Amino acid sequence: MRRMNDVLIVVLGGMAVLGAGCGESRDVCDGSCDAVVDVVDVSLGGFHSCAILNGGRLKCWGDNFVGQLGLGDREFRGDEPGEMGGRLPLVDLGITGEVVAVAAGAAHTCALLREGTVKCWGSNRHGQLGLGDTASRGDEPGEMGDRLPVVDLGRGKKAIAIAAGIAHTCALLSEGTVKCWGDNRHGQLGLGDVEERGDEAGEMGDELPEVSLGAGATVLSVVTGGEHTCALLQGGAVKCWGKNDYNQLGFDTFYNRGDQVAEMGGYLPRVNLGTGQVAVALAAGNDHTCAQLREGTLKCWGTNSSGQLGFGGYSGIGSREETMGDILPLVEVRPGEAIVSVVAGAYHTCALLTSGVVQCWGANFYGQVGVGREDERLHFTGAEGDRLPAVNLGENAQGVWVRVGTTHTCAGLQDGTFKCWGANAGGQLGMGDERDRGHLPEDMGEGLPAVKVVSEGR
Repeated sequence: MRRMNDVLIVVLGGMAVLGAGCGESRDVCDGSCDAVVDVVDVSLGGFHSCAILNGGRLKCWGDNFVGQLGLGDREFRGDEPGEMGGRLPLVDLGITGEVVAVAAGAAHTCALLREGTVKCWGSNRHGQLGLGDTASRGDEPGEMGDRLPVVDLGRGKKAIAIAAGIAHTCALLSEGTVKCWGDNRHGQLGLGDVEERGDEAGEMGDELPEVSLGAGATVLSVVTGGEHTCALLQGGAVKCWGKNDYNQLGFDTFYNRGDQVAEMGGYLPRVNLGTGQVAVALAAGNDHTCAQLREGTLKCWGTNSSGQLGFGGYSGIGSREETMGDILPLVEVRPGEAIVSVVAGAYHTCALLTSGVVQCWGANFYGQVGVGREDERLHFTGAEGDRLPAVNLGENAQGVWVRVGTTHTCAGLQDGTFKCWGANAGGQLGMGDERDRGHLPEDMGEGLPAVKVVSEGR
């Protein structure tokens, strides 16, 4: 293990949902969910990873320079032999700390607990922990457990899902509304200004407004990109706000949304996905966004600097009105297959198909696309459809879920284990070293071991 005082951070965002995991509607499950497995779900952050275990227990490993692992120190875990499995400590979230969902941001982590409360730890420079100050938590003894306060969401408010971006956090509340806090330089909190929330006393609880998405809008899910946020509304409409320098919001201008008055609510347009198209799930990377459609198809927009939109080139989408709607092409995957789920890293995208195949495309600097090809070290724009290779998870192995971090990727297998590849400078792959995986053929398939987060024999 080692310590780090400073690091450059780039991250994606995603959503952790109450009760998600094997058997959740967007994951593949062909009977293996009947078996008892130790790992319920996984969330990947900037350079760290977390896994929910049976019984609502939580373990995190990788980079820990600001306490994002929640272990009361700044020591990395998973970067040296003998630190994983039974030797990896549980995150102490207190007497009532049964975790049902976890969201890992760039350098902070949030857990959704069974009773609908949220606890966050790690970096807090922008108030992303929602505790009314900017002091980090989890990097010193005595800061976790019952001493770690819950995020004040307001009187009677309960969260059912959470999402974490680079330095902002959002919670989907039980009544179908959203509250966000933390960094707001680009309006990613959706409050009509650029003031941070959660970094000073008196900004949370009932004082923190809900994001206005229009009269009668009910939010089904929320995802956080690097510095933008998107919501899936009841009926399948999508609305996005925050940073828009690469048109990741899907509008016809480069202007941010949510950083000025009269930009949210009814003023915030829906993303034009095309005639009759209905979204069922969203994914957001640093500067790109994807919508999984009802038919099991996929559309992506924003920057395409690394081929993360899946079009086989580098041209961005969404910068002009004529590039959205019916003109926005579908991402091609294997012929005859539908997309079960989609996730977005900083500059790469992955999809799980109905057959259990995982396909990834976009940036491959660290092997995060998992194609096992040394000649694709920089980008894998990939070839679409049947020319896009499947990630080799091992002989007869099928994926049941896929998750991504900034530059690393993990997939759950039908036997209850999971494998990770990509960047590993902080030990985020959990292999007991700092070697990246995914560039070479021998890195993948049978050569890629499963991550051990519990004791041998379990």
